[in-house]
Amino acid sequence: MQCSIEVNNQVEIYDINKVAKQAAGAVLLRVKNTVILATVAREDTQVTEDFLPLTVQYIEKQYAAGRIPGGYIKRETKPGDFETLTSRIIDRSLRPLFPKGYAYPTQIVVMVLSSDPEVDLQVAALNAASVALYLSDIPVNRAVCGVRVGYIDNKFIINPSNSELKKSALDLYVAGVNDELLMIEMRSLPNEQNEIVPVIAIDPMIDPSLNEGFVARQNMNEFSEDLMVDAIKFAGEAILKGSMAYEEAFSHHKKEDANLEFKPEIENENIALYIDEFYKEDVKLAINQMAKSERASELTKIAKQIAASEVAVQEGWDENTISNILGKYKKKIVRTQIIEESRRADGRGLKEVRPITIETNILPSAHGSCLFTRGQTQALVVTTLGTDSDAQMNELLTEKGATADKFMFNYNFPGFSVGEASPLKAPGRRELGHGNLAKRALYPSVDLNSPYSLRVVSEILESNGSSSMASVCGGSLSLRAAGVETIKLVAGVAMGLIFEGDKHAVLTDIMGLEDHDGDMDFKVAGSMDGITALQMDIKLGGISLEVLKEALYQAKEGREHILKIMQRANDEIVINEEVLPKLELFSVDPSKIVDIIGQAGKTIKEIIEKFEVSIDLDREKGEVKIAGGQKGKVEAAKDYIIQITQKEPRGGGFKGKRDNRNVTPFNVGDEFEGEVKKVATFGVFISLRDGVDGLLHISKMSSPLNEGDKVKVKVSELKGGKISLDLN
Repeated sequence: MQCSIEVNNQVEIYDINKVAKQAAGAVLLRVKNTVILATVAREDTQVTEDFLPLTVQYIEKQYAAGRIPGGYIKRETKPGDFETLTSRIIDRSLRPLFPKGYAYPTQIVVMVLSSDPEVDLQVAALNAASVALYLSDIPVNRAVCGVRVGYIDNKFIINPSNSELKKSALDLYVAGVNDELLMIEMRSLPNEQNEIVPVIAIDPMIDPSLNEGFVARQNMNEFSEDLMVDAIKFAGEAILKGSMAYEEAFSHHKKEDANLEFKPEIENENIALYIDEFYKEDVKLAINQMAKSERASELTKIAKQIAASEVAVQEGWDENTISNILGKYKKKIVRTQIIEESRRADGRGLKEVRPITIETNILPSAHGSCLFTRGQTQALVVTTLGTDSDAQMNELLTEKGATADKFMFNYNFPGFSVGEASPLKAPGRRELGHGNLAKRALYPSVDLNSPYSLRVVSEILESNGSSSMASVCGGSLSLRAAGVETIKLVAGVAMGLIFEGDKHAVLTDIMGLEDHDGDMDFKVAGSMDGITALQMDIKLGGISLEVLKEALYQAKEGREHILKIMQRANDEIVINEEVLPKLELFSVDPSKIVDIIGQAGKTIKEIIEKFEVSIDLDREKGEVKIAGGQKGKVEAAKDYIIQITQKEPRGGGFKGKRDNRNVTPFNVGDEFEGEVKKVATFGVFISLRDGVDGLLHISKMSSPLNEGDKVKVKVSELKGGKISLDLN
């Protein structure tokens, strides 16, 4: 059966009972030329552990875009970052829908079989997975809807195409059901309409027209809390329409709920009563221990004491069951203490941020480093500068060719950070997700036209809540410590939410205990002027717009507090100048590129070997990029190249830019009355003689000059083929 739904700016065509009929639920979704298969399968036996055993796998088939996988093995292998992150989005959106006590191993598989370059695969994948789950025999009776919101020309757009999204200042992905929000991912995007200004001459003695195209972003897109609430409200209205449309279209095709058993919230009420009667104060004392390890150790001791008691022996209570119920009892105490007493386990108020210490450039051989410590969470964040060849290459189904990513963020979470002796493994979904969040937060603050590739790595050394936000804070300062002139400092703070009946509490800077026992994990990052990225997950049910707004404004207070501390640390940064690589970017006459290369590449090879640098040339623009580990050698290579492009006359002396063998050399102190030929923001070019121009910098001008003006000048400096002038 085929069902066509027109909702939220796109037509979705679903095939039901056509493919994968042995799965618990399956649909084939088509949006334009994109075709996605979503399936749901479950086991009949519950797991013994107390958790929801849900796995989600989003897979992109290369044939969907008419490609054969690259590399030695010509088939799809491990998932790429985009696939992993999309799997997480689907998981986080659908997990809250499962009923309490559901413990049957369940797998959702989403496969992209055909790809349209204009269709948003993440939106289509979530909606396909949601419909497949809704149609299955699993007792999930509400349909999730995912939407993306763009912001173009000061207007919100629902589900923009991929080309439209490139023009947007906002990328907001929201999933929800009916009027409840379940998951939010947001990032601000660099906007082509942003105010841009020309970079003042990479080499001021070269014709400024050769430097056209080099622009620096002087501002960054940030969103105020009010505008974010408006955007999320806009998304919520679309989600309500989508959810209602799905339920109306598919409610008659849904399979009958399977007869399943659910685990009780507390498996043994007698143990819970025993703990409440005899160990309540001991549990409270354990909860309010400052150290995470001390708290866990104390709770373990309590479980052992109960297991060794005469009552436990007589009743046959085993230690595992006691520990399980003790954990649930502990959760109840934590939540009640916060709601009723506004007191947290470590003694903080609801809005209080843990103590912060910051050290920068503690690694003498690294380009930039920052040790950011907040409470018992500690991140060592390191920045490395590279060249274009160091950029990360990515292949996406919706892009024609490989794309180069010059800003990378890697997040590592070793077991010792939480006191575990676990083996070091390749980054998993959590590591990739946290790294992606930190990257999205910092990306707007980085100059997109920087000649450097930037890799930021966060090594989590200690963790007790919100290590991703510590990575954002440390990352922003590590960039500054590496001499990268970011537009603004960016900080992040993790918020928590506790619901008990008709009461709720918003927590600033949550620790691990509050994350584990709370109902919401809400991370907000940005500058003093607004939000650059946020991420929200709801564990049970949804969240109203009013509560979300309260959390956003409380997060703003926490973020501003952290940024003030970061600014003080920024003012004390001492840059490791001696270890920073040097990169020179300048332009020459495009016709001179062949002279730099030399016959069969001989000249450029000699330069590379002599000065120990790498050189990139752009024949069309006349752009020269030199990179090396030592500043002196890079500058020497630049001077050498400039000499090649500006022939020296026989007999020595400085000749200028033009080839004229009868030119008399210029000397410092020579005086001229010249005409202003060109006006630039940094000064004016004045004709001297024999077709040679000199630069009078704006700092040496007593009043503005225009083209054609006559002015008396004298030569003040001759260097690297350049003539600098003073007023005479």
